[in-house]
Amino acid sequence: QVQLVESGGGLVQPGGSLRLSCAASGNIFGIYVMGWYRQAPGKQRELVADLTRGGSTNYADSVKGRFTISRDNAKNTLYLQMNSLKPEDTAVYYCNVPLGPYDYWGQGTQVTVSS
Repeated sequence: QVQLVESGGGLVQPGGSLRLSCAASGNIFGIYVMGWYRQAPGKQRELVADLTRGGSTNYADSVKGRFTISRDNAKNTLYLQMNSLKPEDTAVYYCNVPLGPYDYWGQGTQVTVSS
């Protein structure tokens, strides 16, 4: 079992920044990749970015150059630094860890970009 708790969402104006955090606990030994997904109203959940244990990153085209994914191994925490936010970034953001036959998700944190 892996528990994931996200934090850091909120309301921000266009052009602003937010940093999301995802604290992982439980049986985290063996985690190879951690990622951030988002789901906007009426849309499917989509990958935002992921990060492997070796440090390889993968970003959605829509966030490249604006978002940065990182990880603090000592704190077992995944981050998503979001800069130059746009209204279309509004969504619930979820932390994800695939591990063995399971797919673990956090509860989600709302990000709203609006003036």
